[in-house]
Amino acid sequence: MKVEIQPDVRDIAAQLGAGVSYALKALAGQLADDPNMGRPSNLPGILTVTVDGDMFEDCPDLSVGYIREPDRIEIRFLRAVASTEPSPDAHDQEQEQGADLDHPADPATAAVTVREVADAWRRITGRLKHNAPDSYAALRAGASPAAIAALEEDLGIQLPLELHVLWLLTAGDDGGDGWGCLPGNMALMPLNAVADFYRLMTDAQAREDGLNADRLEDDRLTVWKATWIPVVALGPADSTSGLYLDAASGYLGRWSRYNEGPGEVRDTLVTYLEEAADMLESPPWPHGMSPA
Repeated sequence: MKVEIQPDVRDIAAQLGAGVSYALKALAGQLADDPNMGRPSNLPGILTVTVDGDMFEDCPDLSVGYIREPDRIEIRFLRAVASTEPSPDAHDQEQEQGADLDHPADPATAAVTVREVADAWRRITGRLKHNAPDSYAALRAGASPAAIAALEEDLGIQLPLELHVLWLLTAGDDGGDGWGCLPGNMALMPLNAVADFYRLMTDAQAREDGLNADRLEDDRLTVWKATWIPVVALGPADSTSGLYLDAASGYLGRWSRYNEGPGEVRDTLVTYLEEAADMLESPPWPHGMSPA
């Protein structure tokens, strides 16, 4: 069985400790012999396995996610697991029934979605690494499943699978010189900013609902819906406009606080990431579209 380790996973391994790359190679050898050694995660198509860091010098405990296909394995996710954090396997066991409800899509379709998001993000980060190192360095490491679950509980809304996968790959964008990593210098919002902005806008809608009671039907305003999840902002510190993902429809929409109503973008998150990758791979970029 052929085992492939994605370049961004190798980069993360190098950052986590001198022994992590060796541990990853050792795991790849084990997976080649036993492709089924991992446990199903709450992401369809993704298996996870833990690595005991004590077995290797300068290596923390690791959680590794991989996609298994008939003739090959791709290692897609890697993160350190804090000693006080429940193991991913324990989290999977606790959420076994809930995971099926959270992401009820057909497993084959879901596996394609996982692969599409991961492939698009690999293309984006590959281009940033070689052509916009400041933007690449500003990307946060992937969020833990526990952090994503906590955000989901905080928002009180089921996260779409594609957004869950993206946040496993990166927990946001801190920006370089005030610019974000995406075309148009827009920024992926960190998870804490997502929660803060969601609360801000739901509070704003609650105030409008109070006023709407005295308005004619055609004059009632909707500034935010409960199913809208903010994802991309105008800049790392500028949330005056941006893109949300509608968990109900699966499409992106646009918000603006410049006295403009929300607008439909009608792209999926996968399409948006793929188009961003296409744009970054096809310089010269239009004016204002080049990342820092």
